[in-house]
Amino acid sequence: MQTLLDVILPVFLVIGFGYVAVWKGLFPISGIDGVMRFTQSFAIPCLLFKAIADIDLENSFDLRLLVSFYSGATICFFAGMVGARLLFKRDWEDCVAIGFCCLFSNSVLLGLPITERAYGPDALTGNFAIVALHSPFCYGLGITVMEITRNRGKSPLVMARGVARAMFRNALVIGILLGFAVNITNLPIPGVVDDALSLVISAALPAALFALGGVLIQYKPEGDLRAIAMVCGIVLLLHPALVWGLGTSLSVPPDAFRSGVLTAAMAPGFNAYIFADMYGRARRVAASSVLLATLASILSVWVWLMLLETV
Repeated sequence: MQTLLDVILPVFLVIGFGYVAVWKGLFPISGIDGVMRFTQSFAIPCLLFKAIADIDLENSFDLRLLVSFYSGATICFFAGMVGARLLFKRDWEDCVAIGFCCLFSNSVLLGLPITERAYGPDALTGNFAIVALHSPFCYGLGITVMEITRNRGKSPLVMARGVARAMFRNALVIGILLGFAVNITNLPIPGVVDDALSLVISAALPAALFALGGVLIQYKPEGDLRAIAMVCGIVLLLHPALVWGLGTSLSVPPDAFRSGVLTAAMAPGFNAYIFADMYGRARRVAASSVLLATLASILSVWVWLMLLETV
């Protein structure tokens, strides 16, 4: 119970604050859109840029952690696709969008603050290693499969252009790539720039959590409940269970193991809806899955945290 009070509830109270503020008309929807744009396009890319620029690349990117996390994510992506096709008879484009909901866990807005509150700032190394590859990997896989599905019969060059165009317009991907460039070249960040980045970064997670609450109120869980339940089960139960099993078999170190399992246990990120909206496919399933899985994760993450006490 103490874990629920100390670690999980403060994060979800900020989300709830945003939800209630919009619900009661204390904060306008247009303002939430602006806050979300600020966090997704500026503050969080700055956070990821700084984290990757400062991280020890040689010692931080544990291949065993990345293999266990992304193998699990890939299995969940195809499980969601196949489940949507076989169980609910959705067309293949919808199946890809639903699979993406099962792939893209909320590694930044939920994974970082919950891991930090549970284990402290020094425990985030594994999280940042996962986050560094998260958007490139997930968007790369999702866009590639969607473009192949949509452009069956077209040349590989057309599909490659579609993938590259969507990838390199993503602010999170750009922030990560710039961070790697600074890290690899040992390019110093001027003190005044570093201070400015720190100011922006300090607002990133609380503002993003508040905006997430405001966004969630716009989507009502209606219809497609069986598909939504499947997504919630895959994201909140199957993915962390896979990472636990793979991480154990690969002997992932305890700190990295906890980061991997906790990140895998997060609800679908808002990018799941962005992906569905980008292609105009399964938007209701994506929006409702983000809402209901975020609510359900209050309890499921608590269970995973208790299980991780034995590690």
